[in-house]
Amino acid sequence: MKCLIIAAGQGSRLRSIAEVKPLIPLRNTPLIERVIDSAMEAGVDDFYVVVGYKSASTRAHLEKVSRSKGTPITIIENKEWERANGISVLKAQPYLKEPFLLMMADHIFDPEIARLLIRQSSNNKGILLAVDEDLENHFVDLDDVTRVLVQEKRIQKIGKGMETYNCFDTGIFLCDPVLFSAIEDSSKEGDDSLSGGVRYLAKQGKANAISINGLFWCDIDDPKNFKQAEEYLSNLAENCA
Repeated sequence: MKCLIIAAGQGSRLRSIAEVKPLIPLRNTPLIERVIDSAMEAGVDDFYVVVGYKSASTRAHLEKVSRSKGTPITIIENKEWERANGISVLKAQPYLKEPFLLMMADHIFDPEIARLLIRQSSNNKGILLAVDEDLENHFVDLDDVTRVLVQEKRIQKIGKGMETYNCFDTGIFLCDPVLFSAIEDSSKEGDDSLSGGVRYLAKQGKANAISINGLFWCDIDDPKNFKQAEEYLSNLAENCA
């Protein structure tokens, strides 16, 4: 299974911890490496990573990770990294002609979430988004999280700040290449975000959701999220010792 990871953004709210967000060490392991490790544990064996802001250091680390873990990592440059994240997804279009997982470099997660998606790969004809139905999840920043309204497993609406919603976007997707044309079409209408592409597919009935059923995930977007994730992983390590 192939996996696309978006790692192009600046991550300005974590600047106090480190300059380059994907390389911020969480319990001694950079965020993007944690994402790769979890994806590999789920069965991913081919990675495509879109880099942008201060890409040289991220590129160097990824090359080292590729060698040490023995897994192919294709690095894709996005010089338009200041634009919406859908542009980063589009940069990978020439490389992905078959179903793939899509992840964010700053979203850490239980590998079982990726396994849930991979098990659906033969049935997916659009996008399948892993969603969190726990609206009281204390890891979620309500001011920043992308909210989703799902009815009968179909995504009806997706976006930040929506008043009517019943789950959260975990940032982990199973995608058919049709996502690329959806983002292109959405971009022509003035929205070049990933969510814009999802909304476009939702209108066509090609955007579905699957519940993560309480599995762990966390968007490391600010120092508070970082500390929460650090404490969670520390407790997990102690319980497994």
